[in-house]
Amino acid sequence: MSAAKARRLRSRAASANFVVLTGQSGAGKSQAIRALEDLGYYCVDNLPVALLPVLANLSQREDADNPKVAVVVDVREKRFLTEFPRVYRALRKITGLNPALIFLEASEAALLRRFSETRRPHPFAPGLPVADAVRDERVKLAKIRALADETVDTSDLTVHELRQVFLAVSRDRKKRARLVLTFESFGFKHGLPLDADLVFDARFLPNPHFVPGLRPKTGRDAGVKAYLRRQPATRQFVKKLIAFLRFLVPQYVTEGKSYLTVAVGCTGGRHRSVYLAELLRREFAGLAAVTTRVRHRDIGKESGA
Repeated sequence: MSAAKARRLRSRAASANFVVLTGQSGAGKSQAIRALEDLGYYCVDNLPVALLPVLANLSQREDADNPKVAVVVDVREKRFLTEFPRVYRALRKITGLNPALIFLEASEAALLRRFSETRRPHPFAPGLPVADAVRDERVKLAKIRALADETVDTSDLTVHELRQVFLAVSRDRKKRARLVLTFESFGFKHGLPLDADLVFDARFLPNPHFVPGLRPKTGRDAGVKAYLRRQPATRQFVKKLIAFLRFLVPQYVTEGKSYLTVAVGCTGGRHRSVYLAELLRREFAGLAAVTTRVRHRDIGKESGA
């Protein structure tokens, strides 16, 4: 997609409070509507065409829970091809609705590849070879494509790139979902955290467990923190880890990830990992578009090296 076309799509969809997604089967409508859901739209997939005006009018009520709506309508409904043009023209006449019709398409080669990978039958004509169904659907959708406010060619877009196109339609950054960044401490002796996206091993650092007076304490205590701060290896590790995460976290934000768990482990999960998780939470607390939190999985378990 060209930069100019992307700007037009952002402008059109950002100003719309009722987005209708349609287009060719396999062109990425499901991924697109998930991205709009992340932007705060109330989303409905495979809505019957006859219910479009009902949903549109409900969204216009003063007591509507969410006035921003996105729907997918397509050939999965048998009356879609005959009924949709009339219904969409009626939507445009609803005062204050400001609908936007976005049509997704892809090349024949791209669609054939996707149906081959998923091994799903083509919904337009499940009894035909996929290539024939793709061609027939393209011809039958021509009139609906002509109604579209914007068309999006997804032929060369990965699922993640398509998601980015629709995540970019919102100009209201305050309503965009923030990345929840969790720093989790744990002990390797108790197993790896199942929800961790990134895991860092701090067992190479000097261990407060073997320092008299520090064993019963945790990485939250002043004595343990002072001990670890004095270690050259700790200072170097913290510097490099922060630099790495300062590069990586914004990439996840841009990609639209909702949750990221960074796990730091030591042997027992009480000293080194706790200290590092707390330090990282403070370091990233002010990062744009990120909500930070800390979790200490094993801090209350029996003391161990």
